[in-house]
Amino acid sequence: MHWVETVGKLGVMKKLSIALGAVALLGAAVCAVPGLMTDSRAADAKPEPLRVAPPAPRALPATPGSMGQVQLTFAPVVKRIAPAVVNVYSKSVVQAQVNPFFNDPLFGQLFGTPEMRQRVQQSLGSGVIVRADGLIVTNNHVVEGGTDIIVALSDKREFKAKVLLADPRTDLAVLKIDTKGEHLPVVPFADSDAVQVGDLVLAIGDPFNVGQTVTMGIVSALARTQISASDYQFFIQTDAAINPGNSGGALVTTDGKLAGINTAIYSRSGGSIGIGFAIPANLARRVVEGVEGGLKSGAPASVQLAWVGASGQPVTSALASSLGLAKPGGVLIKDVYPGGPLSKAGVKSGEVVQSVDGTAVDDMQSLNYRTATHRPGDNVKMHVAAGKAGRDVSVSLVLPPETPPREAATIGGRNPLTGARVENISPAAATELQMDVMAKGVAIVSVNSSGIAANYGFQPGDIVRNINGGAINRVGDLVRALNASNRWDMVVERGGRKLTLSVEG
Repeated sequence: MHWVETVGKLGVMKKLSIALGAVALLGAAVCAVPGLMTDSRAADAKPEPLRVAPPAPRALPATPGSMGQVQLTFAPVVKRIAPAVVNVYSKSVVQAQVNPFFNDPLFGQLFGTPEMRQRVQQSLGSGVIVRADGLIVTNNHVVEGGTDIIVALSDKREFKAKVLLADPRTDLAVLKIDTKGEHLPVVPFADSDAVQVGDLVLAIGDPFNVGQTVTMGIVSALARTQISASDYQFFIQTDAAINPGNSGGALVTTDGKLAGINTAIYSRSGGSIGIGFAIPANLARRVVEGVEGGLKSGAPASVQLAWVGASGQPVTSALASSLGLAKPGGVLIKDVYPGGPLSKAGVKSGEVVQSVDGTAVDDMQSLNYRTATHRPGDNVKMHVAAGKAGRDVSVSLVLPPETPPREAATIGGRNPLTGARVENISPAAATELQMDVMAKGVAIVSVNSSGIAANYGFQPGDIVRNINGGAINRVGDLVRALNASNRWDMVVERGGRKLTLSVEG
């Protein structure tokens, strides 16, 4: 741009010189006419060249101090936030086959059961310090199954961490390290509902164990709900590079606040292709508040997420047309739990919840998320449509009830369920196990990996419906049926399908 401007000015100089020369010649001719008085100095004068001052150098601020200046560099934000992002190492002991050839089914048939040995498996992730006394948020899948959890700070110090809470529903975990009174840097929570598509964000973590890394991108989408099997999936999508090891790290706004916890990537190769997902900070804040409440009261930490008491499905274009709605969107309520929040608000099966506190919801996951970010006891306003008619209702949120009592028990003896932990299904248990809101019966909540139940393939979430022709409604029914025989014909429900198993002891 400067070169073009200079060329233009030089062109003006050339024209000016020609003009002045012409004036000089005209002056000389006039001086030859008798009777005209002229100044000889004017005739002899030469035109002065036009001098153009060079452009002044642009002054850059030494330390950006305003939002306009920060747009030139993110260094001030990174300098403040990076020390509050940590590495999380988790160790777990797993069973592994000695010879990889036993992975081939033919080898298994020829040589029998392969020899198994224990080996230590390490997982690596990141975490975010959210309280100065050493409270850290990370992903549940980073610490799940780990026996020794180590947190490494940015200054290379390492601390053994205690897992205060690990919640597979939200894929969040809260850790605590003993700082011995030292105050650590923290990342303050942002209001993730204020985050918009197009906002600049930074992802900070430890991908591939190469050391702390900062990447930049924008928020490319909001309210992504078809990413995982969680009932509370509601992700912020970003094109900031997120890779293995970034899980549990910070997605921060340009003013240095926590917008979300980096959780997952969409990838066919295992590396970043520009589609990453983060759990919104508002849900992470609710989980942390549950842990803090437990720390104050001395009770075990738990996630106290508000409950809406219903199940539903997205309203597609075809459904909208059949329901008489102007356009698709909202959640068609299928089942309403008697006495639950929606039931008390007068919402019935077949009606459509379109928004919560003015924010649109498009599926059950987004409705659960909007509910879970409120505290139990809060009142929320929902817009409900039934055909072309619509109304606003006030819904008082509560915790899911523990009715019937869980009566949790670990099955012993020698039977197909030995090593499984079971409990009665209540709305609270169904919510934790991510089951249908109307589920009833006895569910398996965990399985000992070395027990008989694991060998038969039982899984958490399985519902034992029937043993030897007798219905199983409570834990007591299950225990009696297992102890009454040495042959068991079982019917188990898994994901809505009925499975049968016959075992002779």
